Amino acid sequence: MENCVFCKIVNKEITAQIIYEDSDFLAFLDINPQSPGHTQVIPKKHVRWVWDCENAGSYFEIAKKIALAQRKAFNTDFILSKIVGDEVPHAHIWVFPNSEVKGDKKDFEGNAKKIRGNI
Repeated sequence: MENCVFCKIVNKEITAQIIYEDSDFLAFLDINPQSPGHTQVIPKKHVRWVWDCENAGSYFEIAKKIALAQRKAFNTDFILSKIVGDEVPHAHIWVFPNSEVKGDKKDFEGNAKKIRGNI
């Protein structure tokens, strides 16, 4: 989609701290994080709703991979996920540590490095 901010991130028209990327999915740090390491997991192909994603099993495996990496990176068992979809009209899963995690939630480079180091 031409005006979709997440499609622009996929196409590298907008920079983002990439956590994970494969041929079908992309995970990057949220620009307005709820906590350190707050990540958006999206399909690269523009799909409006998570439930319309063709390979939902693979999609959720990527979200799980990110959550497990966050647990290690931020030393917590309490990882949250959220699927609503009203914020951006592109399928996305929020994956983020609980708000009690210590650290600077705006340290995008440092938080990305911590998570990538645990994938």
